[in-house]
Amino acid sequence: MFVTATAMLPAVGSLCISRSPRGGPRFTMAVRSNVNVSVAPILTKLQKECATPLPVLRNVADAMTADMRAGLVVDGGGELKMILSYVDALPTGNERGLFYALDLGGTNFRVLRVQLGGQEERVQATEFEQVSIPQELMCGTSEELFDFIATGLAKFAEKEAGKFHLPQGRQREIGFTFSFPVKQTSIDSGILIKWTKGFSVSGTAGRDVVACLNEAMERQGLDMRVSALVNDTVGTLAGARYWDEDVMVAVILGTGTNACYVEQMDAIPKLQGNKSPSGRTIINTEWGAFSKGLPLTEFDRDMDAASINPGEQIYEKTISGMYLGEIVRRVLLKMAEEGALFGNSVPEKLSMPFVLRTPHICAMQQDYSEDLQAVGSTLYDVAGVESSLKARKVVIEVCDTIVKRGGRLAGAGIVSILQKMEEDSNGAIFGKRTVVAMDGGLYENYTQYRRYVHEAVTELLGTEISKNVVIEHTKDGSGIGAALLASANSKFDHDY
Repeated sequence: MFVTATAMLPAVGSLCISRSPRGGPRFTMAVRSNVNVSVAPILTKLQKECATPLPVLRNVADAMTADMRAGLVVDGGGELKMILSYVDALPTGNERGLFYALDLGGTNFRVLRVQLGGQEERVQATEFEQVSIPQELMCGTSEELFDFIATGLAKFAEKEAGKFHLPQGRQREIGFTFSFPVKQTSIDSGILIKWTKGFSVSGTAGRDVVACLNEAMERQGLDMRVSALVNDTVGTLAGARYWDEDVMVAVILGTGTNACYVEQMDAIPKLQGNKSPSGRTIINTEWGAFSKGLPLTEFDRDMDAASINPGEQIYEKTISGMYLGEIVRRVLLKMAEEGALFGNSVPEKLSMPFVLRTPHICAMQQDYSEDLQAVGSTLYDVAGVESSLKARKVVIEVCDTIVKRGGRLAGAGIVSILQKMEEDSNGAIFGKRTVVAMDGGLYENYTQYRRYVHEAVTELLGTEISKNVVIEHTKDGSGIGAALLASANSKFDHDY
């Protein structure tokens, strides 16, 4: 699905959002009587501090481009890690055979198999299953966790039938999407730096996670080997590139965020020797760690201070789905405490961190009724808030302010990568069709956020150049991408 940039909306200063029955917000000058007088200064200050006019976006994009360059010179040279993926063989469409993928990145793991038929038939068949990981294994031993995963893989492989066919004499190969911090050492090996996302598994830190999985598969009697270890963003790029050779960048905007892109090896000073025949590789930016020049508020700083990683992942905390709802909650809490937004009492549930989540603020912004009934229902159901129509309008303004900032800053990040590639290729990026593959529920489901991403890209690049930049939604592309990279890095010949 191709998503084209929409027309730019006027900036939200002292604006009030009224709802259009056609689905888009109409912007009109705020009538101050519609806003609680005590809340107005808080709202005005918030809108001013979150503003992302073109000069701010330009500064962020340029600073991120410079940080990318610093990270390519030496590890630790900038905030962006600019991790080498060791992926230098990208899918071409010629891949044939049966390949598997495993995606481990949270409280579930997903297994997938795909039968590839080359240029003529491409993806002939796919199947997948999702398995929940018991809580005790998330805090158990490395052997226990990987044995559980290998057992699930073995059961899935046993169901292989129908259109799925493994040629005789071949070992099954799998692409392993591992969405935890690793120091990758080759296409099929990577040392775990630390567990995140609620995992605290003993005996794995400092070990090669591919070796852990391969050993577990051996213990389960499963004849399968990992031929590619990939980050989910890298998998998304590979999956999209299989269908469209103009894909040069992949971005995930969901609960978390990250981006990767195709880089020329000559532009990577820290890559000493080890040049591949293709002369290019995929760089995993880990852009969530960026922080320079971002327009931050007291609510961002307080949320960061209370987080499990204060001072880290500031860009991610500003633009990703994990945090947008929490920032809105903190703003509404201050308005309730200092401006009596919801009357004389402050709802107790509104004081609970992360009680208001990004799907909630998304649902409220999709309310186009005259009385904003869905906004009122969401506030009551989620936070125990009784709200007037005036208060609901303020809530919508707060949501839009935070989401607009997030979407536009995400757009600036996309442009930072594109302009870096443009500078290094002597104009070979903006002069032709260039595709950014986009995955993640935030981008997919949040209409306003998606529009603000496109708006920022168009503003920064200009109307003519932005016509060549296509942001293409690629749903669940990382799983297929991992299987494709397993194929591209197979130890077997594809021609059988």
